[in-house]
Amino acid sequence: MPLHRDRSPCRLDLPGSRFGEKRMIRDPETRGAPAPSRPRSFRAIAPRLLPLAILVWSGPALQAVGEEPWSRDRFEEQILPILEDHCYSCHGLGITKGGVDLEGLAAADDWKAAGSQETWLAVLKNVRSGLMPPLGEPRPSDEQERLLQDWIKFGALGIDPEQPDPGRVTVRRLNRVEYRNTIRDLIGVDYDTTAEFPPDDTGHGFDTIGEVLTISPLLMEKYIAAAQEIIGRVVPTTSGIVPERKLPGSRFRAEGEEEEPDDRRSRRGSRSLSYDEPKTVSTTVEVPHDARYHLIFSLSAHEQYVAGQPDLNSCLVTLRADGEELLRREFTRQSGASYRLEFDRDWEAGPHELSVELEPVESDAEQVGSLTLRIDELTVRGPFDEKYLVRPANYDRFFPEPVPDDPDARRQYARALLSRFASRAFRRPVGDETADRLADLALAVASEEGRTFEAGVAQAMVAVLASPRFLFREEGIEPGSTGPFPLIDEYALASRLSYFLWSTMPDDELFRLAEQGTLRENLAAQVDRMLADRRSDQFLRNFVGQWLQVRDVEGVPINAFAVLSRDRPEDPEAERRRDRFRELRQKPAEELTDDEKAELERIRDEFRRSFERFRRFEFDGELRRAMRRETELLFEHVVREDRSLVELLDSDYTFLNERLAELYGIEGIEGDEMRRVDLPPDSPRGGILTQGTVLAVTSNPDRTSPVKRGLFILENILGTPPAPPPPNIPSLEEAGKGIEGRTPTLREALELHRSQPLCNSCHNRMDPLGLALENFNALGMYREVDRSGPIDPAGTLITGESFASVQELKRVLAEDRRRDFYRCLTEKLLTYALGRGLEAPDVQTVDTLVDRLEAAGGRPSALIAGIIESPSFQRRRSPSSPEAAAGLEPGPGTPVGGE
Repeated sequence: MPLHRDRSPCRLDLPGSRFGEKRMIRDPETRGAPAPSRPRSFRAIAPRLLPLAILVWSGPALQAVGEEPWSRDRFEEQILPILEDHCYSCHGLGITKGGVDLEGLAAADDWKAAGSQETWLAVLKNVRSGLMPPLGEPRPSDEQERLLQDWIKFGALGIDPEQPDPGRVTVRRLNRVEYRNTIRDLIGVDYDTTAEFPPDDTGHGFDTIGEVLTISPLLMEKYIAAAQEIIGRVVPTTSGIVPERKLPGSRFRAEGEEEEPDDRRSRRGSRSLSYDEPKTVSTTVEVPHDARYHLIFSLSAHEQYVAGQPDLNSCLVTLRADGEELLRREFTRQSGASYRLEFDRDWEAGPHELSVELEPVESDAEQVGSLTLRIDELTVRGPFDEKYLVRPANYDRFFPEPVPDDPDARRQYARALLSRFASRAFRRPVGDETADRLADLALAVASEEGRTFEAGVAQAMVAVLASPRFLFREEGIEPGSTGPFPLIDEYALASRLSYFLWSTMPDDELFRLAEQGTLRENLAAQVDRMLADRRSDQFLRNFVGQWLQVRDVEGVPINAFAVLSRDRPEDPEAERRRDRFRELRQKPAEELTDDEKAELERIRDEFRRSFERFRRFEFDGELRRAMRRETELLFEHVVREDRSLVELLDSDYTFLNERLAELYGIEGIEGDEMRRVDLPPDSPRGGILTQGTVLAVTSNPDRTSPVKRGLFILENILGTPPAPPPPNIPSLEEAGKGIEGRTPTLREALELHRSQPLCNSCHNRMDPLGLALENFNALGMYREVDRSGPIDPAGTLITGESFASVQELKRVLAEDRRRDFYRCLTEKLLTYALGRGLEAPDVQTVDTLVDRLEAAGGRPSALIAGIIESPSFQRRRSPSSPEAAAGLEPGPGTPVGGE
């Protein structure tokens, strides 16, 4: 199996290598053929999948039942001849191309010795993906490939199919999305974690990875401050407060006005009065008791003006209550200034009129803008007598029973409240010791001078939200589950489910089933329910946003002018006009002749008309959001409709609005709403590879990047990324200088670039994939030519498949390389769900999931259900297991893949 002949484009990628399988799928089903009927729920598909699940998770799966283990004699009889015939010519017999000596590794007494697993994983990945042996070299037979793969898995890697190792578990901190969602569901506060917390680190492409979700002293301080603010927003600290009513400024109306004259004012709840128009507006307030009331007028001044020419006019404002003047004050231009005007009034029960009168103040200054005084809000507080105090908002929610006077009863009440709250926050029942400590804290705070029972309970709640048991996902072992890989308990299973599918804490139904110990037996129904819930939008958005880098489209720098300019043929006349424009601009205006002034104006008009074309396709926030939604909606449609995952690669439909359709050159779409659009048979669109998100995030700011696009497909579609580039590799632009007299095409520059030995191996894999997308510029617009001339998307993959267009490439990926795509997506989704990078024992888990997905016609329900049923999701290593004793838990084990 020659891995590193000088003439071969193949290389054995050791650092960060991923395993992947290559099978040539010869399936009569073709694009456009009617899809088989699809079950619409996990409950519908579960009965057919359950027997398979029982088989694959409890038995040796791909290794025949009863087959003898891999002994040295069996290895020498069945595997050694394969290695000698296909591998040792480059990686044995004294030859160690790429520093790899397979002969030495195979001859070692311990195949599973430290350092060897990574190499054997790389061999497995390359054999499956068709990279080893290289194209043109003799290949092992199908039976030999199966034997070699089985030996690597069950011999070299030592995987035990009878007891699948669930892998290491690193305790996981809630990331920013999970923290925000959990706080929302736990206590009803939408806390802006993006503004208050630093971005989460990522590992293996995701921000759900436990080993990178560390916590620093500074972040801990932020969590404590956040807990104080969150609890302070909603948990009352007293049983009674002064009544208070807040009235929006839009309640103030002029005499005869029945409806708000300006819808925009109604939406923002304020009323604006112009400085230069006399106006009186009023509202009526009804008070229930004879008492003193405190009034607070919230006003603000605003303006629109010509830069450098401010409006100097002013106005006189009079506030009245029942006709009695409260304030008479002149306001000048003070843009954005806010005013809080407070008054006390002794009122009788009944209606009272409050009015705001504005009079312009005469001024000789020219009005060049617009000055307005905005009535934002009126607050009426009172009565202040203790007998009129009312319950604060949310009081009954947090304190459903009266606070007892008896000290012992009060302590029990505090204990019950905090035990219930902490159990939900910690996502499992708290013990007596924790409940007692929280109650003691609450009563200690309440005993301080000026503090209340409610304030003490609120402070104990702050302690709960700042606890590691809330910030980290605690997992226990199911009672009675023994062995080296016991089941996690049902509370941990509920959390794994909810953070996988909802990115938030378990709801009442999951808690109830976990408490009853019946969650495992109801998994199919619960997964079906959870995916039907709109909270599953978080899973769809967060997973696809990171797997396909969709999140990045809203911030990726793209210069639309530079991109569109490169699509136009080189115009020497345009360059001459630019030079002439610079020349005329450098001359003092008084030295320009009339003809030069006219010429300068003509050139300026030509530039202006040229820019109009670019302005239509400005890469602004609206267009970026539409691109992101297109990809999210496609993934959501496939998952929710349980359609074949192959449609992510090649489909005859997409999701567009008017703005995105115009960019794509698709007519007949109007409005901002995203909707499904069927594509014509000859359309190059359809599938994620030709969507604006992928095309933009894999481009440079001013041009396309075939290298980035090819690497994206290798990493995220085929699961076979190349090794990182060696240092001091010359840039693509440097390689293009080898062509004199004209600007080389990207294809020509890449050919020169990969002619260098250091570049050849990786670029032979990336470039054909990236060049196939050259018909799409960095904005995602389709084109037939660029500045260098006609675009040629044809190519041949390193594994031998040829294509003439992007449509043919998509069909190659969706049909011939379908199993590679299934494997890559399975690895990505499993990594996201488990919160860790995949390891050597996960090879068999992934194999089983891919077989299950293939048998189910690529339906996502089979993959999601398979992950949730897998030992990796349902079990963990016992602290007394050999793996843990050897120091493999919780530190990193042997990585299967990395970024």
